[in-house]
Amino acid sequence: MAEAGASAVQRCRRLLVRVVGGLSTACGVVAALMILVSVLITCQMIWVRFVLNASTIWQTEAVTYLMIAATLIGLPYVQRLRGHVNVDLLPMLLPPAWRRWLTLLVLVASIVVIGIMAYHGFMLFHEAWDRNWRSDTVWGVSLWIPYLALPLGFGLFVLQLLADVVAALLCDDDALEHGVFEEDY
Repeated sequence: MAEAGASAVQRCRRLLVRVVGGLSTACGVVAALMILVSVLITCQMIWVRFVLNASTIWQTEAVTYLMIAATLIGLPYVQRLRGHVNVDLLPMLLPPAWRRWLTLLVLVASIVVIGIMAYHGFMLFHEAWDRNWRSDTVWGVSLWIPYLALPLGFGLFVLQLLADVVAALLCDDDALEHGVFEEDY
């Protein structure tokens, strides 16, 4: 009976890791689409300015907001792929048990730092929403829209980091070789 309960807990944890991984992958798709839209808007802006010899009003601001949002929304996907810059000299020198603890320490420290950034991003978003801030440009976009990328991106990043903690607690020592987890947990 105890084995069945432990097995159910393991399955639940693995399901959590897979669901969060799927959400992170969706974030990667959304970020890629934002970059594609930014490129298309840039092409349209070039056409309007240099071929039609007309002024542009919203394009530069929209591209800037989209690229920043793509960067923030893409954070969990890059984390899922272990694509963030890291130095693995110390983990390679440590025995597997210590490597696991170092991995967990780094993940928890990252969760704290990114959690603080998510909180302050939410406060900025909320203030822009509450006070109806608008950009000081001709377009005058409501600033809560681009500011929403801050708590959303950082919050999803924290969620992926939490899934990484669960995965680090579930996987074998071999899966932590050189700081890399199993591909499919």
